[in-house]
Amino acid sequence: MAKETFDIDVVMKRVAEAVRPFPKAAMFELAEKGHDSPFEQLVGCILSIRTYDEVSLPVSLKLFARARTPQQMATLNAAEIARIIHRSSFSERKAEQIKAIAHRLVDEFEGKLPCDRDLILSFKGVGPKCANLALGIACGQKVISVDIHVHRITNRWGYVAEKTPEKTMVALQNKLPKRYWIDINRLLVPFGKHICTASRPRCTTCPLFAICPRVGVKSYR
Repeated sequence: MAKETFDIDVVMKRVAEAVRPFPKAAMFELAEKGHDSPFEQLVGCILSIRTYDEVSLPVSLKLFARARTPQQMATLNAAEIARIIHRSSFSERKAEQIKAIAHRLVDEFEGKLPCDRDLILSFKGVGPKCANLALGIACGQKVISVDIHVHRITNRWGYVAEKTPEKTMVALQNKLPKRYWIDINRLLVPFGKHICTASRPRCTTCPLFAICPRVGVKSYR
C-alpha cells in the first residue's frame, strides 16, 4: 500500500477536526465574545505575550469590562491598567504600552485603530504576530500570524524549514494557500497545546501520524 502523501488540504481538515474538543485560541475566543475590534484584538494580543491563554483570556475580558475603546482606555492611568492585568506577565510594561497606544489613537486617529499594518507595527512592543492577528481577525485581511506553535508545527511537518518565526512567516506566505492564512493560527494554537506539544508530542494518537515526517522529534507518546 502506497504511503499517504502530505496534502495540506487533508492536513488542515484533520487538524480542524482534532482540535474541535479543545478551547479556542484566545484571540479567536475574544472575537467570538464580541471583542472583535482592531483595538481590542491588538490589546488582547499584547496581553497574551509570554502568558498562557488560560490567563490572558480572562485578563483581557476583565480589562475590556472597564475599557474597550481607545477613548475609555485613555481615561485610565497606567497603574490602574497594571492592577487590572496583573496576572499577565510584564503587566506594568504592558500597561504603559496599552496606555500609550490608546492616547495616540485618541490624539491622532479620532479614537479608532485603522487597519494599517505599518501603523500597528509602529506601536512600541507590537511585532508581526500581534499586528497580523489584529488585521486577520478584526479587519479580515489575508495575513499569517506565526507564534511559537505555528513555527514549531509547520517545521515539524517539514512543510517549511526555517529557524525563526519571522522566517517561517515569510516561507508560509510563499507556500501556504491563502485560504488558510488566518486558519493556520486559529487551528495550530490548540493543536500545539494539546496534541503536537513542544516536548513528547502525542504522535501515536495524532490524525497526521501516518504522513507527518516528525522533523526534529526525538521522542513522542
